[in-house]
Amino acid sequence: MLAIRLPRILQAKQNLLRGSSLAREVRKGYIAIYVGEEEKKRFVIPLSYLNKPSFQELLSKAEEEFGFDHPMGGLTIPCREDIFLDLTSHLDAS
Repeated sequence: MLAIRLPRILQAKQNLLRGSSLAREVRKGYIAIYVGEEEKKRFVIPLSYLNKPSFQELLSKAEEEFGFDHPMGGLTIPCREDIFLDLTSHLDAS
């Protein structure tokens, strides 16, 4: 099972990290978010993810934990990076 999911997760991570740059610019149609429980990592995701029910569940959890005061100055999602990458790999496949 892990061997099947691992390539999708790695591909999702490469796609998300490719969207970030040293200049912190975000292309049109994308949004920068911070993911992690303790150490936050910046990802750039398509805005279309915001409409997906599974992603909205993550946003609800973020709202419960942070409200609208995000400590990183941007949208922060308090989940493990591997869970986030697994979710986004499924969103990319759909």
